[in-house]
Amino acid sequence: MRYAMGIEYDGAEFFGWQRQSHASSVQQSVEDALTAVANHPVTATCAGRTDTGVHARGQVVHFDSASERSDRQWILGINSNLPAAVRALWIRSVDDGFHARFGAFSRTYQYSILNRWVRPAIGYAYYGWCRQALDESLMHEAAQVLLGKHDFSAFRSSGCSSQHAVREVTDIRVSRKNDVVKIDISANAFLYHMVRNIVGSLIPVGLGEQSVQWFADIFNGGDRKLAGVTADSQGLCFMSVRYDPKYNLPEVAEAFPFS
Repeated sequence: MRYAMGIEYDGAEFFGWQRQSHASSVQQSVEDALTAVANHPVTATCAGRTDTGVHARGQVVHFDSASERSDRQWILGINSNLPAAVRALWIRSVDDGFHARFGAFSRTYQYSILNRWVRPAIGYAYYGWCRQALDESLMHEAAQVLLGKHDFSAFRSSGCSSQHAVREVTDIRVSRKNDVVKIDISANAFLYHMVRNIVGSLIPVGLGEQSVQWFADIFNGGDRKLAGVTADSQGLCFMSVRYDPKYNLPEVAEAFPFS
């Protein structure tokens, strides 16, 4: 039987999602916990692989197991075998055609920037930091050029293994609450470091160092070397993923209550 499961994790504790022989990973932690509960080796496939330091509130994975467990037994058993920085939120049985990565309709990321002249002490692992004042309205205006289906080569890092750079952004918003500027972006899929590269190019616009037109020009030009630097990983969080409604999976990062 195939299962879909929602998880959250603190990326500061891991060297990314993907299993590694020399460092701790979210995938290894999840698979070890699943294996312990299922009583057989389990492989977990995620909706979007995250890099070192990147967090997730609504990551989705799928795995296969013939072991019979109730939803409650799966969640309680998995969480009792996970490190404190990872938690399973919900689980649902799905058909064998479900695929956490290739079946996703869209994914949403959020990048958070603490915008004050003093570095954070509390929660420093969850924010990018910019000491000079940012104009979030200019950043939002510039970002709207990304909406729709385009070639995102300008924001594609050299290590990207995707066959092409065409992606469709369905929503992007830049907003502020007190000292925190947030960039929320949804797309059908993302290139390697795409969000962090977009953020790194929006920041000069927010600082007044570059114009809204400059951002549009580098985007349309498709030359990564002309765009901004890659923003730090710790400000990035995988927020949610959307699937075919027939699976009735949650699109928000909330744990299902057991009644």
